[in-house]
Amino acid sequence: MSEGSLEAPIRHPIRWNEPEFLDPDAIDAELRRVFDICHGCRRCFNLCDSFPRLFDLIDDSETMELDSVDSADFKSVVDACTLCDMCFMTKCPYVPPHEFNVDFPHLMLRYRAMEAAGGEVGFAEKELAKTDRNGKLAKPMAGLANWATETSNRLTRPMMEHILKVHRDAVLPEYQGRTLLDEIRAAPLRAEAAPPAAGKKAVIYATCFGNYNNPGIGLALRGILARNGVETEVVHPHCCGMPLLEKGDIAGVAKNAKTVTAALLPYVDKGYEVIALIPSCALMLKFEWPLILPDDADVKRLSEHVSDPSEYIVALAKAHGLADGMKPLDGGVSMHLACHARAQNMGAKAVEMLKLIPDAEVKPIERCSGHGGQWGVMKETFETGLKVGRPVARTALKNDLPYVASECPLAGDHILQGMERIDADKTPARAWHPLELLAHAYGIETGKE
Repeated sequence: MSEGSLEAPIRHPIRWNEPEFLDPDAIDAELRRVFDICHGCRRCFNLCDSFPRLFDLIDDSETMELDSVDSADFKSVVDACTLCDMCFMTKCPYVPPHEFNVDFPHLMLRYRAMEAAGGEVGFAEKELAKTDRNGKLAKPMAGLANWATETSNRLTRPMMEHILKVHRDAVLPEYQGRTLLDEIRAAPLRAEAAPPAAGKKAVIYATCFGNYNNPGIGLALRGILARNGVETEVVHPHCCGMPLLEKGDIAGVAKNAKTVTAALLPYVDKGYEVIALIPSCALMLKFEWPLILPDDADVKRLSEHVSDPSEYIVALAKAHGLADGMKPLDGGVSMHLACHARAQNMGAKAVEMLKLIPDAEVKPIERCSGHGGQWGVMKETFETGLKVGRPVARTALKNDLPYVASECPLAGDHILQGMERIDADKTPARAWHPLELLAHAYGIETGKE
């Protein structure tokens, strides 16, 4: 038996269709096995809120060991997990192929799948997870929706807190009256005549957030790629299913995976690479879908052609160079590396990308923002999320640079809220996506400068 694994971590397929997967006794036995390993290690004590909760349960128990902890108390540990994958990717020495076979996030997912199968997921949580549906409903009344969700609105936000359990002070993403697909149809864009990467083709998977909440990210990417000769198409067939995964609805994720794969794979067959705008969605297409549908050859083949935006641009720069015309930014960037970007195991590509800008000063921040999707805005977890993200906020304030950026737009807003709590006078007016900054350096307008 080795003390810890020195080999690259691997993940096993998620056997969600097997009867034992949802068996409460089998799940409890596996929780106790893994939690006992965690108790003896404790390397993850400062990673998120799940591990402090687990260790407090053990330390406050009668024997100060796992045997005297009631299984009913495990739910608090599961509820604190945001499925960020950082324990699996960066901390745990006992992940597969180590014989202890610890995959903490996927064990938390299994517990949530059991809850979902038992009807234990709340109505509000399920409705908030329907991001595609919500975006379509909000589009024709975007102004009203944004008025209602503004944190300063003391009429609607207390009502939302009571009904939807969304904390009244949590910043929520805005909706747009014109989606990314609308913008693309209204302003067709062709690649430059003689750029470095002429002949390359990419299809941009808009994602729910990129389509309905922040089209500027997609417009920035499209403009950058056109400047460099990459022919692009933009599509949004359906949500990737990450919000459903957070709630344990694995069957729903599988259904979405098949729908999106059927829409994207024909582009792959025509020589296009796939770029998913948001890190969580890229992670789903690359890694989670093939684990949920391990026998689906189409899902597997699609996963081999998916890139994160910064990953694609850095590879483009290395292979072909980038088109001239970038100008320096008027200051440095605190660049937060989102957990779901780091979990893609591709390196700090957003930092590499921004360093392609002339004279760029980029200071990376490699720590969880504390947002974690829906988790970071809920009444019960919003303040905890700010606590988890406080080191990021402190670092950004210490850097004292004019730009704060994150690959995850939700994380970016969450970081600003954390910064405001510490020093509102030094907090920038907005958070940026690194694609917006690269577009800004090129002089490309994205509609949100």
